[in-house]
Amino acid sequence: MATKKQMMKAISVSEFGNPEVLKMKKNIPVPDPKGNEVLIKVHACGVNVMDTYIRAGSYANAQVLPYIPGTDVAGEIQRVGIHVARFKKGDRVFTLGTVTGGYAEFTVAAANTVFPLSDKLNFKQGAAIGVPYFTAYHALFQREVIKAGETLLIHGASGGVGMAACQIARAHGMKVLGTAGTEEGMKQVLKNGAHGVFNHRKKAYLYQIRETSGIQNIDVILEMLANVNLSEDLKLLSRGGRVMIVGCQGLAEIDPDDMMLKESIIRGISFISASKEEMNECAAAILAGIDAGWLKPVVGHEYPLAKAAEAHNDMAENKGALGKRVIVIC
Repeated sequence: MATKKQMMKAISVSEFGNPEVLKMKKNIPVPDPKGNEVLIKVHACGVNVMDTYIRAGSYANAQVLPYIPGTDVAGEIQRVGIHVARFKKGDRVFTLGTVTGGYAEFTVAAANTVFPLSDKLNFKQGAAIGVPYFTAYHALFQREVIKAGETLLIHGASGGVGMAACQIARAHGMKVLGTAGTEEGMKQVLKNGAHGVFNHRKKAYLYQIRETSGIQNIDVILEMLANVNLSEDLKLLSRGGRVMIVGCQGLAEIDPDDMMLKESIIRGISFISASKEEMNECAAAILAGIDAGWLKPVVGHEYPLAKAAEAHNDMAENKGALGKRVIVIC
């Protein structure tokens, strides 16, 4: 006699569009892991800006409908595929990706995208590691070689990637400056490693950055919203300075003279383009940072699974980040 299939709750997207297309479903079958996969009982899942782009249909062929969003999961192993030896039932883990989607009570992930979650961190913090920390490390060490003593400006430092970059750069000897849009966000940026912070919603903030950075200006800028800030970023750079673009929501207009005179560089960043070897290097560095204690994921707004649409709305409306937005499932 066939065993009755276990069902779960999950957020399903059946059409691309506004956040309202994120629908709660209560009768989705729990997925089965294949040979090199694991089944995870999800405790929390991070909300990434890429989730909102895919949901809106901005990335053609990124997902086949219907689908369950979510990549950055933290939870406990429930079952493992026959070829998986690294994990066993009950192991606490976090992921850099999922096969079946993370806005769900259970998810399947490829074993090579799953990492042990330290007892020093809770599940919500585990869900804040994946994309933010891998992106920050990839940008600062694999697509740009930062140096101790250089000045780094993180434009949008109060979000998940920004907080990760603050902690990583400070631990590696850089002078770290950040921007945020709220007083609470600014306090968090300072608390997580920045030497100075500026409110990017105030007209005088660029002048304040120039006053703080001094005659040498900024060596590296990590940019989360290039369509708004790129032109001014180039004016802030020192000679040979670099802008690393992590996020953009439209077209940007720049004056090439601002690059030519300083021989500055603009580089786009996407951690999903990293090689397997680079991903392994990221993982080793991040796990070492957790163990050493300087890598401490910051959880911002928390949402129950039923309010996934609210999480996407808040991200789209830029209501002021305070770390990583996380969906708490159980």
